[in-house]
Amino acid sequence: MKQILLFGAGKSATILIDYLLQHAPGENWRLIVADANLQLAREKVNHSPSGEAVSFDIRDENLRQQYIATADLVISMLPPVLHTTVAKDCLHLGKSLLTASYVDDQMRDMAEEIKSKGLIFLCEMGLDPGIDHMSAMKIIDSIRSKGGKITSFRSHCGGLVAPESDDNPWHYKISWNPRNIILAGKAGAHYRENGQDVQLAYEELFNADRLVHVPLHGAFSWYPNRDSLSYAPLYGLEETLTFVRTTLRHPDFMHGWKNVIDLKLTDETPAYESDGKTLQEVFKEHLNAHGFDQWLEEKLTTSFSQTKNVLENLLRLV
Repeated sequence: MKQILLFGAGKSATILIDYLLQHAPGENWRLIVADANLQLAREKVNHSPSGEAVSFDIRDENLRQQYIATADLVISMLPPVLHTTVAKDCLHLGKSLLTASYVDDQMRDMAEEIKSKGLIFLCEMGLDPGIDHMSAMKIIDSIRSKGGKITSFRSHCGGLVAPESDDNPWHYKISWNPRNIILAGKAGAHYRENGQDVQLAYEELFNADRLVHVPLHGAFSWYPNRDSLSYAPLYGLEETLTFVRTTLRHPDFMHGWKNVIDLKLTDETPAYESDGKTLQEVFKEHLNAHGFDQWLEEKLTTSFSQTKNVLENLLRLV
């Protein structure tokens, strides 16, 4: 029996755990789910005879290595900052590793030793990055096999709400680490458009006017990912005039999130003493400090102006 050790039982791991447990009996697998929250790990294993929930401090080197040593395969769904800790143990103990996170410099530094030991460290195995890479390469290889040349590459990917569950004004639901939603885009973006390098600041990313039409589902907005161009050599598209990887969101989400950013609500700089204050009081202090009244007046003026233009156009038609 092959033993799979999965670190992390958070939101992003739910479907993976279900999949592994579903296929475990037929594939002769046993799944160990390790998480700091034992109750959470137990809920995800859900009494399956093919799984076991365990809990320990990931910083406990002895326990961590003890579990890794008995595994045939290790999967890390931990926060990216902890992948290196697990990866070093896997390298030391001769275990292959899968993660859903981006390859960072620390992981790249291990590449030669990973190869020399005949191990597989497969990163970027999620939705984005992951499925987008695979679908892109399938299309790229198909074009090249027919003698075609790629002059423009646009990859749009995003975890969108299923239509039957789309029941809130944001048209969005949190299916991954909520903190990562706040952090998304803070580093800005770098991509190539019509032969020109484009760099955008965080405040410029969430523009609802950038649209892509999805068959049967209508128009979605997109914002460019942090560093599209680092993937151009991997795809063999260094000479492509346009190269951009993006994240899809509903236009209403983009409008709303742009307002959240404009009001500095994603700013992580410590600025207030919150002891003894209600959440309402803290918000009021923050909004007053960042000119909420002026911001609201500008938004309402713009909105009324747009409405007025629409009404005037309708009157002309009548």
